[in-house]
Amino acid sequence: MTFRLRLRDWLLANDPAFSRLRQASRITATVVISVALLIAFHFIATPLPPAAYGLAITLSIEGGLAVRDRTASEQLVTRILAVVTGVAMVTLASALEGYRHVSDLVFLVVIFVAVYGRVFGQRWFAIGMFAFMSYFTGAYLRPSLDQLPALVLGAGISAAIAHLVRTVLLPDDRYRDLLRAIASVQQRVDEILHGIAAAARRPILRAADRRRLHALEERLKEAVLMAESFIATDTRRPAPEPGDVSADLAIGLFDIHLAAESVIVLSLQAMPPAAVVDAVLAHDAGEMERGMQSLGEANVKQLEAARALLWLHTVRDRLNRSLADLEAADLDEPPPAPSPEPPAATARFSLADPALRSAIQITLASGIARVFGLMLSRERWFWAVLAAFLVFTNTRSRGDTAVKALQRSAGTLAGIVVGLAAASAIGGTVYIVLPLGAACIFLAFYFLPVSYATMTFFVSVVLSLAYSLLGVLTPQLLELRLEETLVGSVAGAAVAFVVFPTKTRTTLDAAIRNWCDKLSELLEEARRGTSGLDLVSRSQALDRAYRELAAAAKPLGVSWQLVTRPGHVRQTLAVFMGCTYWARIVARKMSQDPESPNDFAAQIEENLKLASKVRETGADYFYRSRSVAAPVERHLPVSRDDAGLGLEMVAVSLERLHSPRVRPAGEERGL
Repeated sequence: MTFRLRLRDWLLANDPAFSRLRQASRITATVVISVALLIAFHFIATPLPPAAYGLAITLSIEGGLAVRDRTASEQLVTRILAVVTGVAMVTLASALEGYRHVSDLVFLVVIFVAVYGRVFGQRWFAIGMFAFMSYFTGAYLRPSLDQLPALVLGAGISAAIAHLVRTVLLPDDRYRDLLRAIASVQQRVDEILHGIAAAARRPILRAADRRRLHALEERLKEAVLMAESFIATDTRRPAPEPGDVSADLAIGLFDIHLAAESVIVLSLQAMPPAAVVDAVLAHDAGEMERGMQSLGEANVKQLEAARALLWLHTVRDRLNRSLADLEAADLDEPPPAPSPEPPAATARFSLADPALRSAIQITLASGIARVFGLMLSRERWFWAVLAAFLVFTNTRSRGDTAVKALQRSAGTLAGIVVGLAAASAIGGTVYIVLPLGAACIFLAFYFLPVSYATMTFFVSVVLSLAYSLLGVLTPQLLELRLEETLVGSVAGAAVAFVVFPTKTRTTLDAAIRNWCDKLSELLEEARRGTSGLDLVSRSQALDRAYRELAAAAKPLGVSWQLVTRPGHVRQTLAVFMGCTYWARIVARKMSQDPESPNDFAAQIEENLKLASKVRETGADYFYRSRSVAAPVERHLPVSRDDAGLGLEMVAVSLERLHSPRVRPAGEERGL
């Protein structure tokens, strides 16, 4: 295998559909091209002030992260508004430079409006980010008013390049992205099969094998969710009609996820023969048949595990056939049906409004960061405000904010150390600093979706390189930046815990209620005999609700991993995960036999009552230690109809949450 193919396989394994690669490439290309054009203008026409470059880089980055409008025309409108907003904010900061106290007060007002504006939708979230970052750039670089044309030039070039990169150079292509995502799904299924084959050859099943298979299962879920996002199977877009190629593909993805999950469940109870696993990997039907014949009927569990492998082989072939029939036009969005315009979002200026509470929190944290940042430096306090503002971005609770503050501080510290060492070794050589800086920008935003600390690390390295290029790099300057970052991070975390705190428990309560609602909706649809694709869509919604629940529970144990560390949080989450799995079984089996719901009316009613009870109890399951009953060892009979078994196991899973309490752990655990 060539290096190029190995690299592609590695990228697909870690980045389904290359979504992270594309985002990082867009941002890096926009920054590099914009700066290159400005440098060319600088030498050919007239010198440009640093603020023009700073504003261009700021808008290039935010343009790649915050502009998420659905169509190219909507994105263009947002970018034009961003240019106007950015130039206006830099100009305002420049005009108020001689009135520092007024300027600082206006900065806080800008922060408040930028955050509160998010209530009006994604476009205004983006405009708010542009406003904050632009005012920050203006206050930090202090351009004069006569430099306004240069600022307009920098902002305009960055917006134009960002739009061209997004729509021409690296455009979205749902068909191509779906093919890549499905290739990643197939690759991760192969990894699961290789893991089972290796475990089957050992005399005993090791704990490490269990952990690896569970980790591979999580990776498969990520790839399947990514692939499903390109097909209209939920409320985001009108669902395809049953029988359409895209509908068959959606069901095929659902089946391959369920089949692979079932293979893992059954293999952990009784490993299938390694020869059968190898035959499935090799797509050798003859060897599969011989392997099945050699098993006989003696070991029921091992036989069912082998049958699950054959089922997985069958659904993979079916998915490949559906994919062969797929054309790009099958994924096109239908024209929206005529409907009255939805009412515009309106502000509810009340402390009960989460948007207002968040705006007050972030503004107060920024103000506190400014005060303490000024104590450290009259010139560099902006870094403290920036840290305080950003640690609140995309957080659900005060626990999330505290974790993000720690990640930002740790990433900054590591980045400063590495950046200082790299800059000292390079010595400000422009031909090395610029390519290395571009590479660090790419890596920062490639890793942003998976690790905020890693992103902060690479950004800190870039800043160290930039300081070395400007000839102002000193250990004292980097130490000051670290101190300012710590001030901002601590201010953000402190405000999150004291002012309008959104407790992890509150967020977890909402996530559990949402999960129970999705489960109840699935069961209600099953009771009504809903069509197959609708049940599949309900199950996918339940999967997403579980992932939100797991994310909400994460601050309760930052270092734990679901499949590698014991503990009450892990055990409780495992119950919800198991219930989600069995609900998926119910959805698939009942969708294949829509006449059967009446046979399971009593079981469905029992499950609905249990789901209602879980909804009422909410996050209490995570905050009180209970003796969680051991899993009921039932294997999945993939060779026969098992909707009844699925409903039974949903009930068993939910009842495990109500085991007798051992000891109260207190109403709160500090988050």
